[in-house]
Amino acid sequence: MVSKGYRDKIYIIKDIINLLSEYGELNQTALVSYSGLNLKKHKYILDGLESRGFISKSTVEDGKRIITIYKATQKGMDFSRIILEPYEEIFPRKSNDTQKLGLLILI
Repeated sequence: MVSKGYRDKIYIIKDIINLLSEYGELNQTALVSYSGLNLKKHKYILDGLESRGFISKSTVEDGKRIITIYKATQKGMDFSRIILEPYEEIFPRKSNDTQKLGLLILI
């Protein structure tokens, strides 16, 4: 897993929806790993996206294990395209270089 550092919640949401759109569906472990999240800290984001209808969650039994599968909904993909993509154009993510430069200016 690659650590993505600090991201605002809006960018985490965009990353989740885009990953699910790209892969079609992902189990919970893969989604958390690919998006660089901590399940305990960020589960509320997944639950919120599901309650708003941006992603869907289903469970599959595999013997004794229960696997949680997430998929992006059309509503979630539309939200990402109409709201989140323009937001990121206006407020681009800070790169590590930009963050370091900001720290140097403050010092």
